[in-house]
Amino acid sequence: MLKNMFKKTYTVIDNRYKTQRKEEEPSIPQGLWRKCNKCGQPIYVEDVTNNFYVCPKCGGYFRVHAYRRIEMLVDEGTFEEWNSQMDFSNPLNFPGYEKKVQAVREKTRLNEAIVTGKGEIGGQKAAIGVCDARFLMSSMGHVVGEKITWMVEEATRQELPVIIFACSGGARMQEGLVSLMQMAKTSAALKRHHEAGQLFVSVLTDPTTGGVTASFAMLGDIILAEPNALIGFAGPRVIEQTIRQKLPEGFQRAEFLLEHGFVDKIVERKDQKKVLAQILQLHKQKTPGTFEEGLGKYAAGVNTGRTLENLRGSADICPGNGRQEGKTAWETVQLSRASNRPVATDYMEELFDDFVEFHGDRYFGDDGAIVGGIASFQGMPVTVIGQQKGKNTKDNIKRNFGMPSPEGYRKALRLMQQAQNFGRPIICFVDTPGAFCGLEAEERGQGEAIARNLFEMAALTVPVLSIVIGEGGSGGALALAVANQVWMLENAIYSILSPEGFASILWKDSKKAPDAARVMKITAADLYERGLIEQIIPEEEPASLETLPMLADMIRYKMEEFLFRYEAMSPEEILEERYQRFRNI
Repeated sequence: MLKNMFKKTYTVIDNRYKTQRKEEEPSIPQGLWRKCNKCGQPIYVEDVTNNFYVCPKCGGYFRVHAYRRIEMLVDEGTFEEWNSQMDFSNPLNFPGYEKKVQAVREKTRLNEAIVTGKGEIGGQKAAIGVCDARFLMSSMGHVVGEKITWMVEEATRQELPVIIFACSGGARMQEGLVSLMQMAKTSAALKRHHEAGQLFVSVLTDPTTGGVTASFAMLGDIILAEPNALIGFAGPRVIEQTIRQKLPEGFQRAEFLLEHGFVDKIVERKDQKKVLAQILQLHKQKTPGTFEEGLGKYAAGVNTGRTLENLRGSADICPGNGRQEGKTAWETVQLSRASNRPVATDYMEELFDDFVEFHGDRYFGDDGAIVGGIASFQGMPVTVIGQQKGKNTKDNIKRNFGMPSPEGYRKALRLMQQAQNFGRPIICFVDTPGAFCGLEAEERGQGEAIARNLFEMAALTVPVLSIVIGEGGSGGALALAVANQVWMLENAIYSILSPEGFASILWKDSKKAPDAARVMKITAADLYERGLIEQIIPEEEPASLETLPMLADMIRYKMEEFLFRYEAMSPEEILEERYQRFRNI
């Protein structure tokens, strides 16, 4: 009886608490609050809208309607929709398909699963396609394929870059093989667009799967992705059912693809307009006089306070100048390896504007020992690639101590071929003890990757400049140095292999490395004297972050001369000069 009394008392108190709590809860108008389907927390709808449709509590991304995304990205009043209405057909006479499409049309107020047109992003014109997952999971039927193909063809005619925001469950099952053929149709249109020298940026959103992944979505010159987007050919459920194994956490997400070399960059939604505008600007056809205008400002000291006239008057800028007196070759080797010596990204930051780094070889992975992307030099778009050493132990491990793997060389080659397609000069910064010689590098074809770079770089019709900023070790360095000109910093080295390796092989004693350094003739002065390099960049003091600004000024000055010279040359002349450079060695 006592037990029942306590139970009854507890129930009364609990009911009063619930009633009081209910009375204290604010009256919330319907529609102002939603539950996040990622974290389960209540979120204010206006906060989500203002946060680019990203949960302000967990950072989860919500799918965005096509017109909403266009509002977020395209400059106000510039979007012109193409093919807003297209006739529907049921190629297989699939039962119920027409009614289903009609119902989705009424619900979404969309004609089909993609909206296409042209507009401006940050003042840069582009053809734009945006998939909408509300329309049959944005599956690709014949209308979607036709809208994409027509947009790409029109963009090619108007010489516009193409940007497509992909989101799809894949091919549309109700259309059978007709749907499958859209994969080839869209890909063929993009091939013509590519051969016309026009840019295609693919942006992968959640989810991008099936036939869309296996066609236009993965064919971008540049491939961006939203954080944590599901991207893959076969969906996770299909894979698990096929192999009967649980998939690892993060499998087929954007970060997984970045790590495995298939995505150039993951871009948060709030940054997408800025990044796309930057990419479009760097791919814009060069306006006559832009480069010359940039040089004029630099010559007047606008950027640095140090004028070109001052540099021209300096004896230190003379080709081949180097103060090797009193310094042994082995001392130069040690300076080239100094831990405080600037790395490739330091020079990139100092010399270029608007650098956008791209990742991946599109085959296997992204190698941290190679950094590359596009940038602006005095208003001229350039492709910049560097072998990157770390600045501390953790960074060195990430960069593999500057020793590239096959995927690093393949990434570099991909960026060079992209530069060739868009007519951009290529600037390479060489700094490696040598290519990585581990088991996995051999399994993935280290020798073939280096050989392929030498083979393809020999055929580039854009000017290539390679600057040895630290160590230039063997074929691992040469794979970024098949250039029209090769320059070296005064305390850099360039050799067939390390002095330690040379001494060990020829003299069976690695301790004779200092003697090897002397007889190998690997310093900048030695190599200039033998006609193997074109310029020496003097180091008043050994290169460091403190001396970097002056070093960068000298490099900038010589780069201006280099680019001026090659701007006046035809592609055939550039190609022949590079061939003869190596032919005459």
